[in-house]
Amino acid sequence: MAKRRVVVVTYSGSQALDITGPVEVFVTATRLLDLPDAGYLVECISAQAPLVRTCSGLAIEAAPLEAGDGPMDTLLVPGGWGLHDALADDALVSWIAAAAARSRRVASVCGGAFLLAEAGLLAGRRATTHWAYSADMARRYPDVVVDPKPIFVRDGRFVTSAGVSTGIDMALSLVEEDHGPRLALEVARYLVLFFKRHGEQSQFSAVMDAQFATDAPIRAAQEWALDNLGRPLLVADMAERANMSPRHFARVFRREAGVTPGRYVERARIARGRRLLETTELPVTSVARRCGFTTSETFLRAFSRTVGVTPTEYRDRFQTTSVAGVVVDPDRVGAAHR
Repeated sequence: MAKRRVVVVTYSGSQALDITGPVEVFVTATRLLDLPDAGYLVECISAQAPLVRTCSGLAIEAAPLEAGDGPMDTLLVPGGWGLHDALADDALVSWIAAAAARSRRVASVCGGAFLLAEAGLLAGRRATTHWAYSADMARRYPDVVVDPKPIFVRDGRFVTSAGVSTGIDMALSLVEEDHGPRLALEVARYLVLFFKRHGEQSQFSAVMDAQFATDAPIRAAQEWALDNLGRPLLVADMAERANMSPRHFARVFRREAGVTPGRYVERARIARGRRLLETTELPVTSVARRCGFTTSETFLRAFSRTVGVTPTEYRDRFQTTSVAGVVVDPDRVGAAHR
């Protein structure tokens, strides 16, 4: 065996965690293997060598771009607030295209997918990026099949991951691919990652969750809805709390919240369902009822459509251990602090 060469491209304004997250996974895997010729040899390279200032102000030591010449196992490209300037750097984009041809596989974190697309590497391929930038990526690179939901996407030898911390999930999957699931789980345990998410897991972000409006009457209706998710919720009921007609309320609500009242309620119910699945042993049928779904089948369909996995699969990956076997209702705990 020989150590697998991982080359990380860095640039001014790149995201520190996009770089350090995957690097820590590869380095930890190498330490846990504890074999002289196994694991990973990680190199950071940059046109701004020897010190590259990330967008958080942290400096990363890097070798010049030419140090990244030659064959490599994995090429890793991060995102960051400096992405705009990096995309305009023709020499960097050309280097990435050439380096990709010398790599067994190519990976990106967050906005790094833009650099891969700019280099022409993702044409006709499925890819992902941070949910906040996915629409922009789809417009800018119409030949790329942009999927905003998964935390990482594998298409052939190209692996693209979503926002920031998902680079860790992606790196764990690469370790699993190279050395098997036992080592990947040991790395996750050592780094105190309480679960290892698979690629098709949805990006659990603000875009997936119910958001409060700034308009006071709409916010009041939202808060009332959250306190009454277990009962049938009609637009007319919510409009009454906002002191508006249902038609006017629906129009203002969509403008303020970005979704219809019905979609808002569904997202809020899914969010409650996630908390109950994470923190209780309640059967899925009981979870569905407490969230206001009329049947468990309706809950299953809505949950799978929104989250990307079934309620049972979600619980298997995210459930925390209950204290002394006591089932805690997070909604009652939350109500006590409101």
